[in-house]
Amino acid sequence: MTVATLSVPLRAASLPALAGRVQVPAYDPRGLRTGIVHFGVGAFHRSHQAMYLDRLLNLGAAHDWAICGVGVLPGDARVRDALRAQDHLYTLLTRAPNGHSEARVIGAVHDYLFAPDDPEAVCERLAHPATRVVSLTVTEGGYSLNNATGEFDPGGDVLHDLQPGAAPRSTLGFLTEGLRRRRERGLRPFTVMSCDNIQGNGHVTRRVLTAFARRRDPELADWIDREVAFPNSMVDRITPVTTDAVRADLEREYGVQDACPVVAEAFTQWVLEDHFTCGRPPLEDVGVQLVPDVEPYELMKLRLLNAAHQAMSYPALLDGHTFVHEVCQQPDYAQFLLDYMTFEARPTLRPVPGIDLDAYSHDLIARFSNPAIQDTLARLIVDGSERIPKFLLPVAREQAARLQAGQGGDLRRCALVVAAWSAYVAQAATRGDRLDDVRAADLTHAALADQVTPGAFLHQPDVFGDLSAAPAFVQAYLDARAALATHGPLGALRALHAATQGEHA
Repeated sequence: MTVATLSVPLRAASLPALAGRVQVPAYDPRGLRTGIVHFGVGAFHRSHQAMYLDRLLNLGAAHDWAICGVGVLPGDARVRDALRAQDHLYTLLTRAPNGHSEARVIGAVHDYLFAPDDPEAVCERLAHPATRVVSLTVTEGGYSLNNATGEFDPGGDVLHDLQPGAAPRSTLGFLTEGLRRRRERGLRPFTVMSCDNIQGNGHVTRRVLTAFARRRDPELADWIDREVAFPNSMVDRITPVTTDAVRADLEREYGVQDACPVVAEAFTQWVLEDHFTCGRPPLEDVGVQLVPDVEPYELMKLRLLNAAHQAMSYPALLDGHTFVHEVCQQPDYAQFLLDYMTFEARPTLRPVPGIDLDAYSHDLIARFSNPAIQDTLARLIVDGSERIPKFLLPVAREQAARLQAGQGGDLRRCALVVAAWSAYVAQAATRGDRLDDVRAADLTHAALADQVTPGAFLHQPDVFGDLSAAPAFVQAYLDARAALATHGPLGALRALHAATQGEHA
């Protein structure tokens, strides 16, 4: 790669000067029209969905399918400011395990609305006839879903939005108001397309949105349930947090000054249910898999990739590690993850069309081991109380049911992860470290109680539901807790693998 000698600020006017250094749009970003409104324009959305739209635009298609981003959280003001200063352009830097990197300017996000600035502008953009798809990456915690019951459980801004006459603050509030206006004006509803890591994300979005709307207007809720499409999807691309080092690398290697670049692995996948209310862009032309049933792919990704992220993080953090690739390059941790996938997660999956699950499992270890990504364990455990119940505990629950029925099964690795989670939370409390979790106070109380009464950590109904009453899981948790105390994280992993080898010899 030629090192650039003079850096150029990223703007629409600077694209000709950057064309010899990075890939730039083959279209004019200023000539685009909104077809998609997206809530949650974080790094993942910009490395994934917006990238696929950029591919389409570079083919000369979909100029009326550009993205208008929407931010509803106070922290989204930083995204607003950075994108506006750069004419809504940003750079996607992809890094392969062999060290090869590519930089590409994305222009598919052609507008951005910060909802606290002007809620009415967001509502009208949603109600505009040109808006045909509204997509979401609002994280697992953005759906007001009770992990134990699977039902709508409003709080915070969502609860505010349920008050009569309240101006929307939450994603659910904005979606409902946008659909209300379209119904009132005789317009077809937009499709609501969740791209979050939730099993049955389309079904879940339908459930919580209609439940929200029903508390405001039962007839509107019936119309939404009857008329709106909620396609399920599976999205995959490891996208770590952008750091100052990434911005510095981009400027040094490519000569691009970018306040909000995104770095991601080279691998990307999007499996999408082909069910839309009023049209969609031709995503199949740029590698999106349009299928009638997403669930097999979705469960594969949630229970293998996402659960493995949780499975590695807590033992490795207790062991003093920081980066994902360092952990997965260690044979003991790699074997632990492969054993989790082989003996616990994969037996709960349906066949996945076109996928060899054994090869997929080994490919995940290779992807996790990519040193160029510099992904951190700290990123993976943000809001662990939302992620573990959706990724890991469904595996434990199915395996516990098999053991209870005398059908065989294994959940020891799931239990070890939960035991390491409890130990990590207690350690953080002892050290005075901040726990980045929406349930930080409850987790800390339960983890400290667990130090006095082993098993107390499981007595969190909103996290564990009925799993805390499953004898096989409770005993495996207590055993794992004792193993961690006696042997430490690495010793506990090794002991479990040795026991597994003996059982399958």
